[in-house]
Amino acid sequence: MNIRLDPITAALGAEVSGVDMANVDQATLDELRKAWLDHKVLVLRDQHITIDEHIAFGRLFGDLEIHPFVVDVPGHPEIVKLRSTANEQAAAAFWHSDVTWREEPSMGSILRGVVIPAAGGDTCFADAGAAYDRLSPEWKERIDPLVAVHDFTRAFGSNLSDEERAARQAEYPPARHPVVRTHPETGKRSIYTNRVFVSHIEGLPADESWETIQYLERQIMNPSIQCRVRWDVDTFVMWDNRAVQHFATNDYWPEERQVERVTIIGDRPF
Repeated sequence: MNIRLDPITAALGAEVSGVDMANVDQATLDELRKAWLDHKVLVLRDQHITIDEHIAFGRLFGDLEIHPFVVDVPGHPEIVKLRSTANEQAAAAFWHSDVTWREEPSMGSILRGVVIPAAGGDTCFADAGAAYDRLSPEWKERIDPLVAVHDFTRAFGSNLSDEERAARQAEYPPARHPVVRTHPETGKRSIYTNRVFVSHIEGLPADESWETIQYLERQIMNPSIQCRVRWDVDTFVMWDNRAVQHFATNDYWPEERQVERVTIIGDRPF
């Protein structure tokens, strides 16, 4: 295949053309892997493929996780379905990377547009490595040795009974990850905290821990290190959870938005 990459911004992201996701040979896969590392967010449009082909494409990059808390598509447990309607709003409208509460969080996510509102519903991405690079030397020295505790109960615990919560906490105990993680392939250092999954930073008083988490999020929110993706039906976006954070805008109510995701298992952050 003859792949073309058109950068979305100078900082982050690229639109990819010349790829059929249902028929990827080894040479094309190698190009996609390199482009993913280089641009961190890839957008592939007009990919009219089946759910099974979506799953198969994800498996080209690694094993796929089964999410324990989010509804899947019947018969396809690898697919996470995220649906927001006029009656039930469900947008991930906060900066985060996926499933950081796992001991081995996601390497990457591949999301498909299924039902897209006429306006709104974009996803914003931020380069967490660039956010780290822009910190002062004093802030880098301060946070480099720190460890954050990530806990699923902050996002998913309220929908569980006490017995269910205790059972899931035994299965998925809080995970300790460095506040600044190192990308295992590029060696790039990046901010690895978020307000939705991180309960606290070890060794800091509660107020200082929360202030640090908020300060680091504000660095992620800098528009100069971001790109923004407008969705269409059968647009696919794949992003590197080791390098970027994302935010799904909730600006389309009362229209419906539905997307489907496969999530590639990663390794323990260091």
